Amino acid sequence: MRKPVSRILVVNDEPLVLREFVKGLNAAARSLDNPLGIVFAGVATAREALAAIELDGDLQALIVDDKLYTLNGGKARKLQMSALELVQRITRLRPELDVYILIAQETEDEVVDTLFAEAVDGYFYREERDYRGMYRILNAQIQERARTPFYDQLKNYVWMAKDPWHTPGHSSGESLRGSPWINDFYEFMGEHIFDADLSVSVPMLDSLMEPKGVIAESQAVAAKAFGARRTFFATNGTSTANKVIFQTILAPGEKLLLDRNCHKSVHHGVVLSGARPVYLNSSVNRKYGIYGPVPKKTILQAIDEHADAEALILTSCTYDGLRYDLKPIIDRCHEANIRVIIDEAWYGFARFHPAFRPTALEAGADYVTQSTHKVMSAFSQASMIHVNDPEFNEHIFRENFNMHTSTSPQYAMIASLDVARKQMVMEGYKLLSRTLALAGELRTQINSTGVFRVLELEELLPDEVKHDGILLDATKVTLDISSCGYTVEDLQRELFTRFNIQVEKSTFNTLSLLLTIGTTRSKVSRLYDALMRVAREGRAPRRLYQFPEIPEFTRLKYLPRDAYYCGGEAVALLDSKDNPNRALVDRVCADQITPYPPGIPVLVPGQMITAEVLDFLVGLLRSQKRMELHGVLYDGYLPCLRVLRASEERGLKKIG
Repeated sequence: MRKPVSRILVVNDEPLVLREFVKGLNAAARSLDNPLGIVFAGVATAREALAAIELDGDLQALIVDDKLYTLNGGKARKLQMSALELVQRITRLRPELDVYILIAQETEDEVVDTLFAEAVDGYFYREERDYRGMYRILNAQIQERARTPFYDQLKNYVWMAKDPWHTPGHSSGESLRGSPWINDFYEFMGEHIFDADLSVSVPMLDSLMEPKGVIAESQAVAAKAFGARRTFFATNGTSTANKVIFQTILAPGEKLLLDRNCHKSVHHGVVLSGARPVYLNSSVNRKYGIYGPVPKKTILQAIDEHADAEALILTSCTYDGLRYDLKPIIDRCHEANIRVIIDEAWYGFARFHPAFRPTALEAGADYVTQSTHKVMSAFSQASMIHVNDPEFNEHIFRENFNMHTSTSPQYAMIASLDVARKQMVMEGYKLLSRTLALAGELRTQINSTGVFRVLELEELLPDEVKHDGILLDATKVTLDISSCGYTVEDLQRELFTRFNIQVEKSTFNTLSLLLTIGTTRSKVSRLYDALMRVAREGRAPRRLYQFPEIPEFTRLKYLPRDAYYCGGEAVALLDSKDNPNRALVDRVCADQITPYPPGIPVLVPGQMITAEVLDFLVGLLRSQKRMELHGVLYDGYLPCLRVLRASEERGLKKIG
C-alpha cells in the first residue's frame, strides 16, 4: 500500500530563520515516528504560501510567522500581509488545513486576541527552537484529523474474533461459508463484510440511536470538517434525512415554502409532517427539457407573502449541476424568522475546494442534508444531516430520527461515512482538483467530436433565472446529442452494450455525465473514444420528440397529509373509449403522481386534477418512451388514480 505524504509549509521572511526551521523540523521528522510521511518546506512570502496552497494537494498544515515583511525599495521593510488576513485567506481557500502561528513572546497577547475568532490551531514561540516538540504537536494534530473513531473501533472488534451469540443470523458469515448453495455469495462479497455486520449488542461500537461513544466522536469530527455545529449520520439515505428534519421543525398545518422540483422525499415529508406546503414552480429550459432553480424573484416574493412560514427548502445544486446564489435568499428568510433547509444531496463535497464554495452551511443554512454516497466514498444509503439552527431542539430531533432509523443499522455504512470524511479532509482538495481537470479535458474532447456538444451554463439556464447569480458545478456534464442520429434511448443502449458505459440520466435530447473523485483519465478516454466512434458513423440527424412539459401546479384544496390518509377510490384514467376520463376533472388526488425521470410530481395529495393534468398523464401513458409513473395504481391493466370520495371531502378542512 502506498504511504501518504503530508507536507507542512513554514512561512517566514527571514532566510536564515526559515532555513533553520525547515532543517530542524525535517530532522525531527526523520528521527521520530512519522507514519503520515510528514515533510517540511519553506516559503518567504504570503503570496508564495497562497500559491502553494492552491497547487499542492498534499499540503496538510502551515506554520505562519505573525509578521511577514518585504523589502521596500531595498531599504525599509514593508508589511506584506497581516497574520489575520493571511489566516482568513487560507481558510477561504482550504478550511481543512491546520494553521499554527509563530509569535514573539512580548506580542503574544496582542496576536492571540486578534486571531481569537479565526481558525488557528495553535501557537509556537519564534525564539524557542524545540523542533522535536513542535514536530510532535504537528504530527499529533494531523493524526487526530486522520483518525476515524468508529471505523478504527470496528476494525479492533473484528480483529478480536469474539464468538457471536447474538444477531445477525449469519454469525460472522458462518452460515454461508462452505455452503454448497450460497458460498459463492460469501466469496463474492468478501469475509469482512460479514465479520463487520454486527449486532447493536456490542457496546464498544456505540448506538446510532443514542450515540455516546465512537459514533458520537465520529459525528463530532464530521461536524468540524463540514462546518456544522452538529452532524448526524443517516443509514437510510437523504430521503429519510429530509423527512426527519420536516417532522422536527414543522407541526401539522404550519407553512413550508418548497421548490416543486424537490426530490420526492421532500413531498413525502410534507405528508408525514402534516405541513401546509406553498409550492414554488421551477424554471424550465424548454429547449433541452431541463428543470432549473426557482427564480429568485419568485422565492423572495413568496417569503414576503408568507412571512408566517416556518421553513423554506431548496435543492442546491440540482441534478444537472445548477446551484443557487443562496446567501441573499437565506438572509431574507432569516429576516422573516424562516428557517432554511438545503438539500445538498449532489453537492456534499463542496466544502473541500474553493471552486465549489460557498456551501449551503457557509451561506447560513440552518439544516443541510447530503448524500455522502453520491459524491464521496461512502456506501449507498450513507448520508449526513448537518445542523446550524441556533434554536435546534435535539430532543425532538432525536425522537424523530429514531422513529425512522433501524434499531439494527448497518455498521459498514457508518464506517464508510467516517472514512469518507477522513478522505475529504486529508486529500479532498487534491482529488477534486483532479476531477475538475478531467471535467475540463472531457468537455474539450466531447466538443471536438463535431457531433456531440457540452452545454455550458448560459445554455443550461432557463431565461427567467439568467440574472440570479446561478453557477454551474463543473463535475456535472450535460451534452446535446441531437446531431448524432440516435434517439437518446438508442444512444444509451449503444453505449451500454457496445462500449460498456452506463450514464447518469437523460432528457429527450441530452445525456448527463457525473464525474466524481473516483473518475480516472482512463474512463475519460474510453468515453471519448466511444463518442468519437459514434460521431464518425455519420448518421443523419433524426427528429427527437420532446415530452410535453409538466403542467404548472394547480390548486391545493386540502393538506397533503389529510388527503393521503383518506381511503379514497380508484378512478380510471381512461374511459370506455380509451379517451382521457373527464370524470377525474375537479376531483382531488390522494397520492403523489410522479413521472420518473425527471421525478417532479404532477400531482400531490390534496391537489385538484385539471383537464390539462389529465391529458398530460394520458399522454405519458401513450408515449413510446419507457417511463415510470409513480403513484398510479392498476386495476388489472387499467391505470387508475386514487381520488377522494365526496363523503371524505366533507370531513376535511379546506386550505384554499
